[in-house]
Amino acid sequence: MTTSTHSGVTQIARTGYTWLDIPQEPDFARMRSEVGARLHAAMADQGVDAVVLLGNSNVMYATGISWPLADAGLSHVERPVAVILADDEHPHLFLPFHEDAAVEPGLPDGHLHGPVYLEFDEGVAEFANILATLVPPGASVATDELTGAMRRAGTALFPTPPVDAGPTVGAAKLVKTIDQIACIRRACQITELAVAEIQKSLVPGARQIDLSAEFVRRTFELGATTNMFDSIWQVMPTSKAAQGTWTTTGDLALPLLTTERELAQGDVLWTDVSIAYRGYCSDHGRTWIVGQEPTPVQQQQFEKWSRVVDEVLSVTKAGATCGDLGRAAIAAAGGEKPWLPHFYLGHGIGTSAAEMPMIGTDLGQEWDDNFVFPAGMLLVFEPVVWEDGTGGYRGEEIVVVTDGGWMPLTAYPYDPYEVPNGN
Repeated sequence: MTTSTHSGVTQIARTGYTWLDIPQEPDFARMRSEVGARLHAAMADQGVDAVVLLGNSNVMYATGISWPLADAGLSHVERPVAVILADDEHPHLFLPFHEDAAVEPGLPDGHLHGPVYLEFDEGVAEFANILATLVPPGASVATDELTGAMRRAGTALFPTPPVDAGPTVGAAKLVKTIDQIACIRRACQITELAVAEIQKSLVPGARQIDLSAEFVRRTFELGATTNMFDSIWQVMPTSKAAQGTWTTTGDLALPLLTTERELAQGDVLWTDVSIAYRGYCSDHGRTWIVGQEPTPVQQQQFEKWSRVVDEVLSVTKAGATCGDLGRAAIAAAGGEKPWLPHFYLGHGIGTSAAEMPMIGTDLGQEWDDNFVFPAGMLLVFEPVVWEDGTGGYRGEEIVVVTDGGWMPLTAYPYDPYEVPNGN
C-alpha cells in the first residue's frame, strides 16, 4: 500500500503500481510493442483488418512519434497519417517532415513514408494507390477522420465503406502501460515546475498572454515536446451581472480566450494548461487570486471543492463506474452537480488532454452506470464550485485507477488557499 496526501485528506491507495514501478524514463521500444499489441487485439475483437488514422493524437498513440502540433494541427494540411494492418506488427507512417521533435519510432524498411496530402483530390488519389498495395480487397477498414477530398473519392479510396475507428482505438487506449504512465507523469512534472514559476509572476498588471508566453517557453526548456492548447488564465465573474458572457443554457462560459487583459488586484483565475512529453499529456488546473489571500467565503469554496474530490476518490477503484463517481460528487456537493453542464466531472487522459471516459456528460446516466473502470486507466477530476457573489474554485487532479484504489500523478499545492488542519 502507498500513502498519499490529496486535496488535504490522507488517503490509503492499495495499488497494483507503486511509485517505484514507474521508470524515470520510459522504455519507448517496450511501450511501442505493448501499445501495438493492444491495438491489434482491439482490431481483432471488432473484426477490423486495417485502420487508417489522421487524428494527431491517434497517430501518436499508434506509432510512437512525438508531434509538435496538437489542436493547431487539426487544420494543418501537413500532418502525419498512420495505417495499421492486422497482419503486420509495425504501423505504416506517412510523415510530412523528419524533425528531432518527431521521435523516430524504429520502423523497419518500407514502413516510414513521405507525406500524403489528404485535403486535396490529387493527394487522395495518390493515397488510394498506396492503400491498394497495403490493404487486400474486401478487407474491413476503419478510419477516425475523413477529409472532404476523401469523401469525394468514395469507393476509389475505400472499395468497402469504412467504419468508425473510434471504438477500436478507444478500447486500446483505455488502459495505460507503465511506460505511458511514466510519460504522463513526466509531462505533469514539467507542467508543475513551469506553473510554479508562472504563479510567482501573478501580480496586478500582468497580462494573460504574458503568462502564456512564459509558460510555453519554460515548459519547452524543461523538455515538453508539444503545447497541447492555448493556456487558460480566465478571470472568473463574481456574479452573473458582472460576467457579460454566458452559454446558451445560462451557464458559466469556460474556457474563454486568453487576451492582452491586465490582471487586477483580487481577480480570481481559473487556470488550465496542458503540454505533452513524447506524445503524452498533462492536464493542470488550479484557482489563483491576484495579489491577495482568499476571503472566508472563497476559502469555504475551496474546502467544498476539496470534499468533493475526496469523496470521489473514496469510491475510485477498478470495478467502479462513472455513475458511482458522479453520485459521490453530487452527495458531497449537497445534492447539486459540482461541474458545469457543458463539461464533465472528469475524463481520461493520454495522447489527448481529454479522452474517454467522460464522466457526467449528456451521454446520460445509463452510459455512466455501465462504464466500468479497469485497473491501469487514468482519470482527471475537475469539479467546480461557483456561487453568485464569488469567483468560485476549480482544480484538476490526475490519478491512476488501481485494483484497490488509486495512485496520484499530480502534486501541486493549492496556494493561496489553506488546506484545513487535521486532514
